[in-house]
Amino acid sequence: MKYITRTVWILSLVSLFTDMASEMLYPIMPVYLKSIGFSILLIGILEGIAEATAGLSKGYFGKLSDNSGKRVPFVRIGYALSAISKPMMAIFIYPLWIFFARTIDRFGKGIRTGARDAILSQEATPETKGKIFGFHRSMDTLGAVLGPALALLYLYFFPADYKTLFFIAFIPGILAIGASSLLKDKNPSIKKTEEKVHFFSFLNYWKQSPLIYRKVVIGLLAFALFNSSDVFLLLKAKEAGISDTMVIAAYIFYNLIYALFAFPMGIIADKLGLKKIFILGLILFSFVYFGMSVNENIYVYFGLFFLYGIYAASTEGISKAWISNITDKKDTATAIGTYSGFQSICALMASLFAGLIWYQFGAFYTFLITGIVTVVIIFYFTFAVGFPSIKKG
Repeated sequence: MKYITRTVWILSLVSLFTDMASEMLYPIMPVYLKSIGFSILLIGILEGIAEATAGLSKGYFGKLSDNSGKRVPFVRIGYALSAISKPMMAIFIYPLWIFFARTIDRFGKGIRTGARDAILSQEATPETKGKIFGFHRSMDTLGAVLGPALALLYLYFFPADYKTLFFIAFIPGILAIGASSLLKDKNPSIKKTEEKVHFFSFLNYWKQSPLIYRKVVIGLLAFALFNSSDVFLLLKAKEAGISDTMVIAAYIFYNLIYALFAFPMGIIADKLGLKKIFILGLILFSFVYFGMSVNENIYVYFGLFFLYGIYAASTEGISKAWISNITDKKDTATAIGTYSGFQSICALMASLFAGLIWYQFGAFYTFLITGIVTVVIIFYFTFAVGFPSIKKG
């Protein structure tokens, strides 16, 4: 475990506390918004604007981080904004204020993502990228287990007291801010440039990036375009007659498996290859979606959520580790920020497509089409994307 440095530990704890706060509110957010007068349409618009803000800002702030030669300020500001947004949503209930607070939360994610992942890449060698990113994902996802579990426990004793949960969620947010204050920049290899950064400047990186980067990201974005929100998996389970409590339990179970397997899958990826483990994850994903299209059994659902957790552990951190290994160090935040930004937009479109297909043709075709497309993407990564040499400069 020598490769898990102090900086990696700090970043992982910051992510754990932040995800604990966010995921504590995830199960109750739609219920809370409806309780203060938001319609389903307004909730959809709110989430769309918030996610678009995060997506578009990731590339910009990634580029800004690379050009400034700084990482830590972006990380601190990003996590601080996400923390303070939680109580903001409970102080006032006016729609414009809720929009502002939710956007602040996602804006914070956009500011920190590229810089944070660049720090993780800097703390690793090309041979330990899977381990470092896998460990971080394990800690991050542990927060997604603890957060909903604490929310369920609180609501068991205080039913429908949603507003108080937003203030409780501020506690792990404060811990995240405190932990981020321990971070220090240590990247003398990154030189500051005077290049002016416009909001869409990161798009120029796409033209200048290595061919292998474009090939990999095209495949990743094609997958993101059909990888809809996890909410659809939960809705399918609910449609099969599973109780609300069991649906939330399944979500917590999935995150627990994800947290437990992310680090081991990173270790395996460093030994066998990042691409191979990523493709394994896609195979598991397609199996889950084909299974979801026809299953009605509660026990099988938990088996599918188990495989879905391993899929996430095999792809989420691995994809960023892969990108950081095929791009120059000086462009790491831009490369990951650009990909993450496009991914956010594709994820929004994926959920829109899934919703339309479900509405028009039913859940069966929603999951079947996604499974089939994923098989095509597996062939793309297998035959169209080679095994490039690692960029070390």
